[in-house]
Amino acid sequence: MSATIDDRLDGRRALVTGGSKGAGAAIVTRLAEAGATVMTTARTMPENYPRPDLFVAADLATSAGAQAVIDRVGERFGALDILVNSAGGSHSPSGGFAALTDEQWQDELTLNLLGAVRLDRGLLPAMIQGGGGAVVHVTSIQRRMPLYEATLGYAAAKAALTTYSKGLANEIGPKGVRVNTVAPGFIQTEGAEGLFARISQGAGIDREAAVQQVMDSLGGIPIGRPAQPAEVAELVAFLVCDRARSINGAEFVVDGGTTPTT
Repeated sequence: MSATIDDRLDGRRALVTGGSKGAGAAIVTRLAEAGATVMTTARTMPENYPRPDLFVAADLATSAGAQAVIDRVGERFGALDILVNSAGGSHSPSGGFAALTDEQWQDELTLNLLGAVRLDRGLLPAMIQGGGGAVVHVTSIQRRMPLYEATLGYAAAKAALTTYSKGLANEIGPKGVRVNTVAPGFIQTEGAEGLFARISQGAGIDREAAVQQVMDSLGGIPIGRPAQPAEVAELVAFLVCDRARSINGAEFVVDGGTTPTT
């Protein structure tokens, strides 16, 4: 039986949120390479984006933005086969729990939890009616290792997204739609490179020392390096293909061994 299970995605209709850069962009590329037709969304379309017809400029931190994406998917695809919620991030200030205002808490929860919830609510009924599909929510190892100084709200939202995803998997798994989560650790994205540059300039150290400083702040990464966006994308591509058709309600950590075993 295993010889007949394919990892190709030819003919599949996919949506990847947060697909303009970082791991999201890598996921878009990888799914397209596997044969899927991939729509993506972010607040701004990158310059010279190769498939502007498959890009939706929208802010998923708003109800209107989520609805715009839902409407566009319906117009272009009717229903999805694959949904990857990769959008997320944190814009809160440092200073610990007391520094976070109600508005900042709401922003973190809206971007990192409610954006995915709204899209699921708008898109999954058609996926179920169409006979099945696969959903991946990108969370974070901060759900288990929260960095309280600046990203406590982000960590709490990602923890909530993980719990929500498990309940969703239990509900719609019997209806043919699998739901799994991918929890990255330190990923070497464009944003990370900017962080390295700021640390290097501020501390008067070279890039390699700046990278090591970030890894040390996480308690170390046993493999000795951050993960690459393409490595996250490989895992997502596996989870949405038929080779993973028995995997549902699971969490997969991509952190080079950062998270301690408990």
